[in-house]
Amino acid sequence: MENMTSIAQELGLKESQIAKVLELTAEGNTIPFIARYRKEMTGNLDEVAIKAIIDLDKSLTALADRKATVLAKIEELGKLTPELSQAITEANKLAEVEELYLPYKEKRRTKATIAREAGLFPLARLILQNAADLEIKAETFTTEGFETGEKALAGAVDILVEALSEDTQLRSWTYNEIWSNSQILSEEKNADLDEKKVFQIYYDFSEPIHKLAGYRTLALNRGEKLDILKISFEHNLDKMVRFVGARFRQKNAYIDKIILEALKKKIIPAMERRIRTELTEIAEDGAIKLFSDNLKNLLLVSPLKGKIVLGFDPAFRTGAKLAVVDQTGKLLTTHVIYPVPPASQAKIEAAKAELAELLTTYGVEIIAIGNGTASRESEAFVAGVLKDFPTVSYVIVNESGASVYSASELARHEFPDLTVEKRSAISIARRLQDPLAELVKIDPQSIGVGQYQHDVSQKKLAENLDFVVDTVVNQVGVNVNTASPALLSHVAGLNKTISENIVKYREENGEITSRAEIKKVPRLGDKAFEQAAGFLRIPNAKNILDNTGVHPESYKAVEALLKLLDITELDESAHAKLQAISLPEMAEQVGLGVETLKDIIADLMKPGRDLRDDFEAPVLRQDVLDVKDLRIGQELEGVVRNIVDFGAFVDIGVHEDGLIHNSRLIKRKRDKKTGRLQPAPHPSSILAVGQIVTVWVVEIDLERQRIGLSLVKPDGLD
Repeated sequence: MENMTSIAQELGLKESQIAKVLELTAEGNTIPFIARYRKEMTGNLDEVAIKAIIDLDKSLTALADRKATVLAKIEELGKLTPELSQAITEANKLAEVEELYLPYKEKRRTKATIAREAGLFPLARLILQNAADLEIKAETFTTEGFETGEKALAGAVDILVEALSEDTQLRSWTYNEIWSNSQILSEEKNADLDEKKVFQIYYDFSEPIHKLAGYRTLALNRGEKLDILKISFEHNLDKMVRFVGARFRQKNAYIDKIILEALKKKIIPAMERRIRTELTEIAEDGAIKLFSDNLKNLLLVSPLKGKIVLGFDPAFRTGAKLAVVDQTGKLLTTHVIYPVPPASQAKIEAAKAELAELLTTYGVEIIAIGNGTASRESEAFVAGVLKDFPTVSYVIVNESGASVYSASELARHEFPDLTVEKRSAISIARRLQDPLAELVKIDPQSIGVGQYQHDVSQKKLAENLDFVVDTVVNQVGVNVNTASPALLSHVAGLNKTISENIVKYREENGEITSRAEIKKVPRLGDKAFEQAAGFLRIPNAKNILDNTGVHPESYKAVEALLKLLDITELDESAHAKLQAISLPEMAEQVGLGVETLKDIIADLMKPGRDLRDDFEAPVLRQDVLDVKDLRIGQELEGVVRNIVDFGAFVDIGVHEDGLIHNSRLIKRKRDKKTGRLQPAPHPSSILAVGQIVTVWVVEIDLERQRIGLSLVKPDGLD
């Protein structure tokens, strides 16, 4: 119950919604199923909100378990006061619980432990009392290991340093002081290791901790890990010393030393570690969210349906691998040509003839060129050939991960007789035809969108990206008769084994003709069928509902709806009747929830609909640009390839993607009072991966092959 209240406050939801989501999850229902088919129960929560509830519940449960453990251990020691118990109970973070537990935690033997065991605690008390003749009195405390008064005093100082450094209020104040007022610094440590000068801006860098952007945190972490950068902090140590010193009524040289040692050797390093951990967690969460958003938009890129495509995997020395696939993605042929140097001119001329023959023989409509090594040289070659084929276009396809797929067990199973490179060409062609179906075969981390993906928690990243893939696959729906096991395995309720069994069943029995037939697949039980059925499509089924998102549990209600409306065919007349109904009244009549009825009507209006059709199709080209062809102020059309915290990379058809910096996303206004420009927005609030945009060239750096773009028309252009 306590969890539900906290989750409701954190997410701004009703406790009844939280309770229902957790109840449905406990019953074995999947997130896509709950989001799509239990809307009335949850108050129409989407997949993201449902996952947030489940994740937060797990996190709060883990926190509560740790609190219980800590409280029990302190109570065993007989040191649990009502105030301490309340502080632990009210702590919101695991780090806060650990800070409160620190003074009571069983420790390894320290210098302070040894000093206490040697009976030096009374001497430590004398230091605090600012007793006279401390050096003389210390002589009376000499013992084994502390043979002189000087050593005895050093031991007493160690006791007080440890005690002061474990003061929870002091640690809390220091933490807040560092977070609010300290700077994080980086300097060059070994620039020779930074061959491409990637970290050059961090060779002499400082930033207030509370202002540090997530991508900078990850860059500093990576630079430090590579031994290129040295990271440090700059604090107002005098302020800290004054704050701690105010605790002591009387001071002496020993107390001054204790304050400095406690701060410099214990408290400040501990708080620096905590803050860097928290900065990293914040940065990781931001990077993972950005990666997830980019991946979602990439998976939702509109498919190019019904086109014969030639996949073109470029290379220099080993030649370009070509693969022609038909409208369904079935392989027709593969070929190798040598279209670019170091191939001889004779080989390049031969390559032109061979490509032309493939285009003619197989009726190729679009060429998909991978964007890897030799991509732009190959693009120039293709553009030259296409001058004789005005009806054929080409597209540059992001081939990230294609090589990973090509060498995978799945690719070997699909094309056992082909080389890795030829499999890659097939993947590039299919990626244009149906990005979702092809990209699910690849580890999402290899797809090439996002930033610093190798610097974040790989477990957390994988979990979030898998969630994105699952969400998109189920939102789009899957043709049960053409989907690969890789695609089917992302359908709610299905796993790798059941997915392989579906494909095997198809191979042995022919096409599946109804959703009811799916129940015959081995190991696909009632619960798996319930979760998966609504997301599986059968285009040529006798019952048209089998090719919609309508769940079989609602079929009788839909039949009643159609009967009430006197609909026998889903024609224009039927559409008019469906649009005219009163949702609340009809929902009650047929025994459905209003939200469920809304979804059913949307499916009946467009059976077999693909939500990706609402997104923009890829940019088709027939000619090629070079960086040298660009001019400042030039207007171009491009495709957003990646979004990062500082901007968006756009493919405008030249060798390198151009960068729209955050400052060039909108026309920013100046504050009338301060004269300052309004803050630049985050690119994800304006753009999405796969989006087609109009941009203007504002910077050209030929030496570094860098292009600066603007999403707003620069002043002075007509």
